[in-house]
Amino acid sequence: MPIADAAPPRRSHTTNLGRGPISAEQPRINDRIRVNEVRLVGPNGEQVGIVPVQDALRLAQEADLDLVEVAPTARPPVAKLMDYGKFKYESAVKARESRKNQTNTIIKEIKLRPKIDPHDYETKKGHVVRFLKGGDKVKVTIMFRGREQSRPELGHRLLRRLAEDVADLGLVESQAKQDGRNMVMVLGPHKRRSEHKAEARAAAGGRTRREQRHDAAVEAGAGGGEDLPES
Repeated sequence: MPIADAAPPRRSHTTNLGRGPISAEQPRINDRIRVNEVRLVGPNGEQVGIVPVQDALRLAQEADLDLVEVAPTARPPVAKLMDYGKFKYESAVKARESRKNQTNTIIKEIKLRPKIDPHDYETKKGHVVRFLKGGDKVKVTIMFRGREQSRPELGHRLLRRLAEDVADLGLVESQAKQDGRNMVMVLGPHKRRSEHKAEARAAAGGRTRREQRHDAAVEAGAGGGEDLPES
């Protein structure tokens, strides 16, 4: 095995990480592995086989690596030779990058009546356009009253019209469906919220802070929708 010719041991395998209780979220390493034998995996993923834990610890010392229990519920447990400090660092970097790339999806809601007048329709459509441009999803709800409930085609027609009017900004993610007295459709933006934020930051690069604060105040006062948690 190539690791047998490695440099002399420099790593302490009496785990000084463990003064105090062991966290359930951390794997057992080195002398914390309290079993008689393990299924050993080499540093490059090669299968070494089932070996006594003392032999596995000796190999780890010879290669200046850690013995890390990666599958404690297996029989016998699976342990791997690795640089645990480097592994933890790389895992933390990946987790940080993953959180940075995550986007919090916000669903706005717009409510319409099936017999909405043209002016109100244009106003509501303007809100939908603004939300989609901001990278938000929009839940469009048609509210039926009285005899209107016997005319679901009015709701379908209105929702289809709205989807066509904003097709350059978003698409239908959830087709129109009846929900009690209401009819609901969900529109999603073509661009993710993070992309819109990046474009906004680039566009704001040449503006003064005072102008940016003014724009934010105008946006905050515009209203016209309700934030909903995404189910």
